[in-house]
Amino acid sequence: MLKRIAMALWGKFESREEVQKFIILAITFFLVIGVYWAMRPIKDSMFMSLVGSKYIPIAKWVSLFVITPLVLVYSKLIDTFPRHKVFYMLIGGYTVLTLLFSFLLSMLLGMPAEELAVNPAYKVIAWAWYTYVESFGSLIVALFWGFTTDITSSDSAKRGFPIIALFGQAGNICGPQVNAARFGFANSGPVLMIVAVLTALIGVLIWIFMRVTPDKYLAGYEASKKEEPVEGGNGEPGFFEGLKMMVTKPYLLGIFLVIFFYEVIVTVIDFVFKTMVGNAFPVERDAGAYLSQYGSWTGIVSLTCVLLGINNIQRHLGLTASLILTPLLVATGVLLVKFSPMLGVVFWIMVCAKAINYALNQPTIKQLYIPTSKDAKYKTQAWIEMFGGRGAKASGSSINIFRAFLESKYGQLAGLTLFLTVSTGISMGLIGIWLFVVMFLAKTHNKAVREKRVVC
Repeated sequence: MLKRIAMALWGKFESREEVQKFIILAITFFLVIGVYWAMRPIKDSMFMSLVGSKYIPIAKWVSLFVITPLVLVYSKLIDTFPRHKVFYMLIGGYTVLTLLFSFLLSMLLGMPAEELAVNPAYKVIAWAWYTYVESFGSLIVALFWGFTTDITSSDSAKRGFPIIALFGQAGNICGPQVNAARFGFANSGPVLMIVAVLTALIGVLIWIFMRVTPDKYLAGYEASKKEEPVEGGNGEPGFFEGLKMMVTKPYLLGIFLVIFFYEVIVTVIDFVFKTMVGNAFPVERDAGAYLSQYGSWTGIVSLTCVLLGINNIQRHLGLTASLILTPLLVATGVLLVKFSPMLGVVFWIMVCAKAINYALNQPTIKQLYIPTSKDAKYKTQAWIEMFGGRGAKASGSSINIFRAFLESKYGQLAGLTLFLTVSTGISMGLIGIWLFVVMFLAKTHNKAVREKRVVC
């Protein structure tokens, strides 16, 4: 019975070893997403408590500038070491730093408000923590998917990637439950000690994976093909080769735009949401608990979508239909925020927007990397995740900064109304371009897979 259900949802696997491969990768992704979603509500609640929600748009820009050199270091590591060893290095570093932030943030939140006001330099720790969590979401997730797409064929990905997405949504549900309110802590600082242990387990699972997975299942799309050289390449790409490929190859630029448009639009909605949360829950622990509910509900809706076979949209209707669905749903959410700007409504809009992105859009986008070179999978994907994700959030934050100007000039209520009108117009224009881009990507991908060639 279970086997028939699995085959109906994901298709028939080649062997027990192939199932084992995706199960271990799925558990690893469960931890990656679980750790990220444990830290994400704490990132916002800590920052809003120590610095203030109005500075979130500026924090997005700071994160972009700080993460840029980290991507350069990441690219150098990918050039120098095997991919699984890069996992060990990054996970080791994040484990140690999480323990350090646990101590520092516990100390900071334990200080009297008067002392924090007199010594604003302490708030630098909160800014660093915000950027730290943003970097984890960029680098570790990009590394995981780069590693996974590099060792997976197109047909195998259709069977296995939905399983990874399923476990990812489970991590999305469980991760936010690691919070101060659940464990009875006064603030979120001590929670990070638990998060550090979970982070270390990610490296352990990759170590196990490399030792139990047969070589046959460590070979991906390019294993049976001669990789086409990149124009202008010299065989030893430097730090900026990934960026160069992103801006010169239309296919990779298209992937960037898909991520960019989504993140710009959702960042605008997210700031409306976070501002409402900050006003409703001024205590850090309470804000963290509410944002944890948001994270868990995002995972629940995503998991429900996967269990109901949302991946069948791609299997039965094709890649184009999968890519088009997300902008159409985001457009619906934009209009709802415009005409019903209330915390409860925006809460569920954010849940659904994130859930569809995690359950359908992201796994579909990851498959677009399969007919690409190793440099595209690792280096360009890291730049796309950073500029398409973090850069888009910074761009969306520029729109959010404009909100402060409108509210100061016209008053809070009138300024918010005018802001929603302007942002809705911008968002709908971006969605129109988004639809054309996804049709180009789907056509190019399908042709490359059919002809068994590398796009770029």
